[in-house]
Amino acid sequence: MNQKEHQIIISLASNENQKRNMEAAREQLSLLLNDLRFTTEHWTEPVHSLRKEPYLNQLCQGTTAFGVNLLNEVLKEIEKRLGRTHNEEGIVTIDLDLMSYDGLRYHLRDWDRDYIKNLISEL
Repeated sequence: MNQKEHQIIISLASNENQKRNMEAAREQLSLLLNDLRFTTEHWTEPVHSLRKEPYLNQLCQGTTAFGVNLLNEVLKEIEKRLGRTHNEEGIVTIDLDLMSYDGLRYHLRDWDRDYIKNLISEL
């Protein structure tokens, strides 16, 4: 039976060992998703954060046979595997957010951020 491939966009972000953690996240996503394309990386200043370290951000576009709920669970599992905890200090080892699934948008406030607007044009 052929499973439908769903079009997805995921945002990646890190404010701790940014280059290394982003590379590890890209490797993990490449093992799970198909037809992946990544934008360039983009540095941003933290918003509503206790930390002053900048974020490194990127978007990726691809396809998956996973349903939306399973995909979100898998993204959270990757975050945990790469060391993400929800701590008081504001350290974000890696943040993987599903931004779009078959055209349906999630994290609606993030779509208004300048770096998302700039990076989306690369996809």
